[in-house]
Amino acid sequence: MTTGERVWTPVCEVAAVPRADGVAALLDGDVQVAVFRTGGDEFYALSNIDPFSGAAVLSRGIVGDSDGVPVVASPVYKQRFDLRTGECLDDGSVRVATHPVRVEDGTVSVSVPVSVPVSTPVPASAP
Repeated sequence: MTTGERVWTPVCEVAAVPRADGVAALLDGDVQVAVFRTGGDEFYALSNIDPFSGAAVLSRGIVGDSDGVPVVASPVYKQRFDLRTGECLDDGSVRVATHPVRVEDGTVSVSVPVSVPVSTPVPASAP
């Protein structure tokens, strides 16, 4: 469960993400993100989970563009995802989660929802 609030989480240094490539990061709450850097030095973050295979592989996809749209192609079945929106360009009914990215002082940070532990109701004790 999330509160609707977001928190900026440092992921890596800019130099750790080669141009036209991606890296994976495991954030609090077992959230896997893939951070991508385009050839033009723009940064994007998506869920690292490929919705077609269920594997945590999008960070290893091929980064490029499709008619001017920055994309990553899944290394498994090659579907292309818009890095800006997460929409699958090959199946418009599918999308992956996107996360805002910022670069400050050479550090790449990703904004993720704040998780709130789900509490289990405790039954009232019998009299």
